[in-house]
Amino acid sequence: MIELKNVSKTYRKDHESPVKAVAQISVKIEKGAFVAILGPSGSGKSTLMNLMGLLDRPDAGEYILDGRPVHDLSDDELAAMRNEFIGFVFQSYHLLPRMTSLENVQLPLLYASKKDYKKLGEAALSAVGLADRMSHYSNELSGGQQQRVAIARALVNNPQLLLADEPTGNLDGAAAEEIMNVFKEQRSRGTTIVLVTHNLDVAMQAERMVTVDGGAIVSDRRVAG
Repeated sequence: MIELKNVSKTYRKDHESPVKAVAQISVKIEKGAFVAILGPSGSGKSTLMNLMGLLDRPDAGEYILDGRPVHDLSDDELAAMRNEFIGFVFQSYHLLPRMTSLENVQLPLLYASKKDYKKLGEAALSAVGLADRMSHYSNELSGGQQQRVAIARALVNNPQLLLADEPTGNLDGAAAEEIMNVFKEQRSRGTTIVLVTHNLDVAMQAERMVTVDGGAIVSDRRVAG
């Protein structure tokens, strides 16, 4: 699904020293895998996710997504590929407060030229265990429930790749466990999942853990069990 070859990304600001966020990273992630990218703040893990998610472009190296080289695509082509292949989940849920859970989940369908908004939105919410919360607004939901709505929104277009950046960062232990169970269930359905976290306990629930520090991969190992 994902292949990065010697990918680098440096951020530059006027009157400041350049910051090399990612330095010649090479990594492959197979279809259907559940991979955690672990690292402290400033390690480059979120930049790596942004590159994988076509939200940013590398300065050097090659990126192949689902067999297609993407580093030279136009902005419009990248946007189309994001919409077709990728779902995103972030630490902040980014739900619109004046919309119900169902309406929030249906938003991506407006950009995908898909019909059956109601049916697809309901199916996505049911898949994350929120069939009974479809008409609720975000202020009527717990943090864990809000994150599940955000996951349903990411899944409603049936993406092949799900990218999650610190998805349990705002949650207590019980809610975080709920979210990890949702990811595991989705992975069992064939979705490729890449989860970025600074939490070792969260990372250990994936099947593979890639540790990043200083913009480089310092370890890449299978997780036992």
